Amino acid sequence: MSPAPSRAVTVAVIGGSGLYSLFDPTHSETLRIETPYGPTEVTLGELGGRRAAFLTRHGIHHSVAPHLINYRANIWALASLGVRVILSSSAVGGVTADYPPGTLVLTDQFIDRTSGRPDTFFDQGSVQHLAAADPFAPELHDIAARALAGENIKTSGTVVVIQGPRFSTRAESLWFAAAGAHTVNMTMYPEVPLAAELNIDTVNLSFVTDSDAGLAPVPGTVDPDAVSHRLVLQRLAEAQPRIVAAIESIIRALPEEYSPRQSIDPAAVDAVLARETL
Repeated sequence: MSPAPSRAVTVAVIGGSGLYSLFDPTHSETLRIETPYGPTEVTLGELGGRRAAFLTRHGIHHSVAPHLINYRANIWALASLGVRVILSSSAVGGVTADYPPGTLVLTDQFIDRTSGRPDTFFDQGSVQHLAAADPFAPELHDIAARALAGENIKTSGTVVVIQGPRFSTRAESLWFAAAGAHTVNMTMYPEVPLAAELNIDTVNLSFVTDSDAGLAPVPGTVDPDAVSHRLVLQRLAEAQPRIVAAIESIIRALPEEYSPRQSIDPAAVDAVLARETL
């Protein structure tokens, strides 16, 4: 594994589509961290008055598809640095009219519709059952909501996480809304429960880029906000200053002494972090 930084980093940002860098390159360092699941890169810098780690899910050239992201390597690497809090950013589609494009959402629930993704660290040596009723830490969520008061923001939202990389059919989009979802995304699972397995709290800031397959159920209906890869990247580029400012506000509001939930026996977590790296 790469040499540890001079002091522990307790806060990390995981950037989704459109967020591929976060720090001034002249005042940051990038580490290649070897993990039991393969290598990953983490950049260290300053944000919101705090030393922080940054990791981009899809790679700096958006070259890694959602179902191929090495989620376990990413989370293990952050845990090895001492990270206790992850602020994740995500691009999402809105599946109800109440979550229109341009809305920021503090996600608090997910519905998993992925398949075949390695989604636990406890697949060898011991079995640990993660309580997941509140997958996003409620205390951290409340801190973020207060930090963003006055923004055009939804302080609650259920995301359905699909396999990708294809977008939803019209029928699927309507089904998701009927099931109680507000947004749709491809990457929050298994990232969030994996972090919880290593006793890291997560708060998610999502930006609604589109209306998924289109809110009108009539085939052939043209919806200018219907999802396309080009539209997602265009709107994310336009919103990036706003997203980064929101991330910075949340980090500034985070107490130095913040203590994450102990979802898993710390001894079991230590055993995972002691595994031999590849």
